[in-house]
Amino acid sequence: MRITALAGGVGGARFLRGLLAAAPDADVTVIGNVGDDMTMHGLRICPDLDTVMYTLGGGIHEGQGWGRTEETFGVADELKAYGVGPDWFTLGDKDIATHLVRSQMLGAGYPLSAVTEALCTRWDLPVRLLPASDERVETHVVVDDPEAPGGRRAVHFQEYWVRMHAPDARAIVSVGAENAKPAPGVLQAIAEADVIVLPPSNPVVSIGTILEIPGVRQAVADAAAPVVGLSPIVGGGPVRGMADKVLAAVGVEVTAAAVAKHYGARLLDGWLVDADADAASVAEVEAAGIACRAVPLMMSSPEATQAMAQAALDLAADIAADIAAGRNPAAGSADGSARPAS
Repeated sequence: MRITALAGGVGGARFLRGLLAAAPDADVTVIGNVGDDMTMHGLRICPDLDTVMYTLGGGIHEGQGWGRTEETFGVADELKAYGVGPDWFTLGDKDIATHLVRSQMLGAGYPLSAVTEALCTRWDLPVRLLPASDERVETHVVVDDPEAPGGRRAVHFQEYWVRMHAPDARAIVSVGAENAKPAPGVLQAIAEADVIVLPPSNPVVSIGTILEIPGVRQAVADAAAPVVGLSPIVGGGPVRGMADKVLAAVGVEVTAAAVAKHYGARLLDGWLVDADADAASVAEVEAAGIACRAVPLMMSSPEATQAMAQAALDLAADIAADIAAGRNPAAGSADGSARPAS
């Protein structure tokens, strides 16, 4: 079975571990978000790609969900002694080694996809990890600033999230996305997949950024494979992160059903919501033409995460069977508006 997943950082990486446990023999390709990428101290940093790489390679700081285990901060301490900032984004020594290798290879002319493949070789990853694009794509967030012209300014997502601690967001801008191209292998992985999974990553600044790269959304929508997503919203709020703030910025209600409809039945075939908090939303999602099931969606243990992944694969299998038999996968939908099989 060939599985393609579109993933952000911590939540996506943790879900992927469950997916690999649920389908140990599957050929898994992960298309990673590059919108969080930034340059600092002359180094190109790719937080989401690195979080997936460290998590699946066994080097992640489990308590944080990001960064390296048993990390030290000698370089950061020296930068502070020199008075060199920024002081709101601290790089660990082991992490800096990754960024040094990446920056040297990029400087030598290698594309990000080739650099990512080389970095992943060291970690012996059980998946193929692809950046969504080789071109520079950065997510910026518009926030209130009474001292700025017009009372607002745009900041890089990392500054918004790490330094500013996610104030109200007024707009989300994917800088460079409109002129970017999918990285080599991205469209092929989507077209050849047997199942496409949208983990419970941020639907706006993680998966949403991937989908904004020209050709990616259309490829997912046109794929023959069932597309199944898991809600990052449980009980009217994000499980982690700032999804509520960025959803509000794009005019989407912070509910599991609203996120499903934000993706839309043209893109999404199936959707999982939390059984304890959001079971009542199943009918609303299916009325929008998306097959929906309520299952436990808290990644509280490896076993719970594996069960979530298995539920996504089971729903995908049932959707494929329904389509093959000419049945509407969204059994409760009012108008049968789920996307047709290609």
